[in-house]
Amino acid sequence: MYLINDVQAFIEQGGSVIWPIFFTCLLLWTFIIERFWFYRLSFPRIAAKVIRDWQARKDHQSWCAYKIREATISEINLQLNSKLTAIQTLIVICPMLGLLGTVTGMVGVFEVISINGTSDAQSMAQGVYRATIPTMAGLVVALSGYYFSARLKQIANNEANKLADRLMLL
Repeated sequence: MYLINDVQAFIEQGGSVIWPIFFTCLLLWTFIIERFWFYRLSFPRIAAKVIRDWQARKDHQSWCAYKIREATISEINLQLNSKLTAIQTLIVICPMLGLLGTVTGMVGVFEVISINGTSDAQSMAQGVYRATIPTMAGLVVALSGYYFSARLKQIANNEANKLADRLMLL
């Protein structure tokens, strides 16, 4: 119950830009979890089938076999790297949304200054505080996503290399 109240207070303090950051975060983490799920559960079955099909071939040394191997590895690379570009794009969007929140928050500070002058330091400080919340939220989402994006890229490259090694030209 306290968590829900804290989240509501955070959203209210951060302004309307917190919602796009939240939905971007949700989409980002959906893609990240899907990729880990794919690498852990789906890809081993796909790789095993590709290896079985390759080993069942009689011809492993001809130019045609080499091209088939090359095409198979390329297709596997596409599957392994699927959604990684979308993940990286969402990571780049998050700080930009945070910056948008900062700008809109600072516009609010300037409104306070134009109405009350510079004598109301507490209102100005509250506005600056409110302006920094979206920036912080956008950066936290981007940094956490960046770490996992790099890890996913590493896993994709390792799996592609392992599969390529298993599809030897005999």
